[in-house]
Amino acid sequence: MTDPLFRIEGLCVDVPGRRLLHDLTLDLPGGRTIALIGHNGSGKSTLLKVLARQVAPSGGRVRFQGRALADWPARDHARQLAFLPQHPPPAEGMLVRELVALGRYPWHGALGRFGPRDHEACDCALEECGLTRLADRLVDTLSGGERQRAWLAMLVAQEAGTLLLDEPISALDIAHQVEVLALVRRMCHAQGRGAIIVLHDVNMAARFCDHVVALKGGRLAMQGSPQDLMQPRTLETIYGLPMQVLLRQDGQPVAIPA
Repeated sequence: MTDPLFRIEGLCVDVPGRRLLHDLTLDLPGGRTIALIGHNGSGKSTLLKVLARQVAPSGGRVRFQGRALADWPARDHARQLAFLPQHPPPAEGMLVRELVALGRYPWHGALGRFGPRDHEACDCALEECGLTRLADRLVDTLSGGERQRAWLAMLVAQEAGTLLLDEPISALDIAHQVEVLALVRRMCHAQGRGAIIVLHDVNMAARFCDHVVALKGGRLAMQGSPQDLMQPRTLETIYGLPMQVLLRQDGQPVAIPA
């Protein structure tokens, strides 16, 4: 049996006066698009930040590719995992190609010189994310969907095998939400990458992801396929209200409040 990408055992995360994750135990498979879903405050972003080493656990163990997460040297970790926070930092005065080039930092450091391999990685990332014609535009002048694709291109240039995306569609309109998630799924399936994505929309999770992990109150509520998720009883357990599942003409399930 193939080892999981992440093995999480008894994970707890505490902040003053509150526990955000309670004794969480699960395996996350590699090479898949995985949705992290659940109500607000369920622990989705906290879990993702633990995997990205942005938040330290209070207890339990996390292994990445069979090795304790804390034992990975920072540069090796960055070469394997690329993290996009919910609110990326400002990119004032920066061209798209300059933003994408930041993805090469784990490979040559702050003072390292850009070589042919770096230029090739950036050019491929721009092309893969449909940004070649926008490479010399200022990031601040892009639409929301284009800007999110620019940040994704930076992660692609990083050449990490796994993307960690915290609510990448939360500020986008519906058309750009579909565009961004379709791009992530296409990149993962075509290039053998994995992605762990925090999402609020259960229908988007079912449509674009291969595997779903649902949290409730900092605990595991379910994990499985989109088909496992899109069951009225399962959805009611996760969200605490009656749900019904309809089928579109193409057979895609859609969940709505009952």
